[in-house]
Amino acid sequence: MKVLQMADEVRYSRMSTAELRSTFLLEDLFAPNQVQLVYVDLDRTVIGSAVPVGSPLALPCPKELRASTFTERRELGVFNIGDEGSVDVDGKAHSLGNKDALYIGKGEHSISFSSVSALEPAEFYLLSYPAHAIYPTSVVRAADRMPLTLGDSATANHRTINKLIHLEGAKSCQLVMGFTELATGSVWNTMPPHTHMRRSEVYMYFDLPEDHRVVHMMGPAKETRHLIVANKQVAVSPGWSIHAGVGTASYSFCWGMGGENQVYTDMDALKVVELL
Repeated sequence: MKVLQMADEVRYSRMSTAELRSTFLLEDLFAPNQVQLVYVDLDRTVIGSAVPVGSPLALPCPKELRASTFTERRELGVFNIGDEGSVDVDGKAHSLGNKDALYIGKGEHSISFSSVSALEPAEFYLLSYPAHAIYPTSVVRAADRMPLTLGDSATANHRTINKLIHLEGAKSCQLVMGFTELATGSVWNTMPPHTHMRRSEVYMYFDLPEDHRVVHMMGPAKETRHLIVANKQVAVSPGWSIHAGVGTASYSFCWGMGGENQVYTDMDALKVVELL
């Protein structure tokens, strides 16, 4: 398992484009017939993917976790951005369509991933944090999500936020997870900007045409940088960093958080005019 060590605000300000990308961006997830996992020392996050083509793929327990199973001391969120598939937890299959999610609580679980069609496989995005309480495994259907509409077409940020794993939905220890869809003609996400020192955040951009990009803004308000992000790439956002993006075409993104609390509205707001 790859281990990614985060930079603080001091090191961040001196980094080159290549250093920023290697530290804050995951570029190579979603490889066919592979489970890929990256351990981030920020809040002990594990980010990963599973794209089963043909035979089911078992979720391994990398030696870095020093555990008997992946979820021995962890909880796991699974979000399907591909075609129909299934996640087997201790012999029970949970079918997931496009934009369905599954929460798997802490426990000695055996977990595997499969696709209904090898020609049109499921693409499972994985996000995990340490857990100190046990909550039941539960499926969150796209039809059952709790949408929240924000922004305005006049500022090109009219968007729908879909909460999947959160305080009022599927229960978890610390994982909060959902996805945002931009309205036609809107390209900005997460504006006005904000930070939240009590939680780190992870953005996985998807449904972006292959020949387009998202400009993901990051950093303290007075010293911002950017990452050029392609489809199915993941930006990691420390608590001291803003996290916003603008795309050259329509896109969606899956957001996930872990840390001190699960309150969605817990953020420190900034004004656009404060950004430098």
